[in-house]
Amino acid sequence: MGGRSVVGGLFDPRNGGEAIRIERLTLQRKPFEPVRTNCFSVYLIESGSGTFWADASSFSFGPDELLFLVPYQHIRFAPDAVTHGVVVQFHANFLCVETFHAEVGCSGALFNDPYGIPVVALSGRVKSEVLNLIERIRQEFDERELAYSEVMLAHLKVLLVLAARLKNARAAACRRGANVRHPVLIELSDMIEQNYHLLHSPAEYARRLHITAKTLGRIVREHHGTTPTELIRSRILIHAKWQLLHTLKPVKEISRELGFHDELYFSRLFKKSTGYSPTFFREFETEIRGGSNLSMSSGHAPIRGSVLTSDT
Repeated sequence: MGGRSVVGGLFDPRNGGEAIRIERLTLQRKPFEPVRTNCFSVYLIESGSGTFWADASSFSFGPDELLFLVPYQHIRFAPDAVTHGVVVQFHANFLCVETFHAEVGCSGALFNDPYGIPVVALSGRVKSEVLNLIERIRQEFDERELAYSEVMLAHLKVLLVLAARLKNARAAACRRGANVRHPVLIELSDMIEQNYHLLHSPAEYARRLHITAKTLGRIVREHHGTTPTELIRSRILIHAKWQLLHTLKPVKEISRELGFHDELYFSRLFKKSTGYSPTFFREFETEIRGGSNLSMSSGHAPIRGSVLTSDT
């Protein structure tokens, strides 16, 4: 693969699209933006390093790391050197992360965590197991023998379980050791969880934390690679996507419960983040999922409690 053909685009079974895709990854030493997709993406970095952006948040990447990215996210890579790896993309029709969340907590640990880093470093036995699982997924995808889809699903589930365990264990070790997050960040994440549907201004959070907006911005940038505005926006969008997917609430009602009195403003914010309007997002995903998303709980978008004290 020449670095410009990374899998992507909207999965649509009506056009013969496959709910899971796997491909070799080669990134040249220049900026690259994968095509926006409605699939969850897991990038295995085998060699190379650099920076990647998930929406407006930036993170570093290097060898023997897994990157976890969510549907409709705008992704950009800036490699420092030629980078090789593998990318696995799967739609909720193949594995619904929201449902799998109840089993292993990968939603909130690996995906949809506005307060953490979507990177898991591999080492030791887990590294060998993960590399083997990805290779077996690739083989099943290429060879397509009897029940290959079920075998890929089983391998993918184990991969996500191992990654979630590793991230949770390292987060717990971080909290016990000297690398505890800045205390302001713990207060901030708790405060956002309680108020994201009411307070959208970083200045208001800074005031409640008894620091200046400039200081809050510096702390968030140093530890999260993003801005307070982006943290708040990310949490708002997690809630919005959940409500659009799993309820029949009108867009106007979802907009109001998130503190936006102007539905058009909310719709522009949503489209800027996902590339699509709330109405298209809901109608398209509901149709290709056959309405199965509407049978799920319609409560608030779940964010794992332990995420609020996760790693840096």
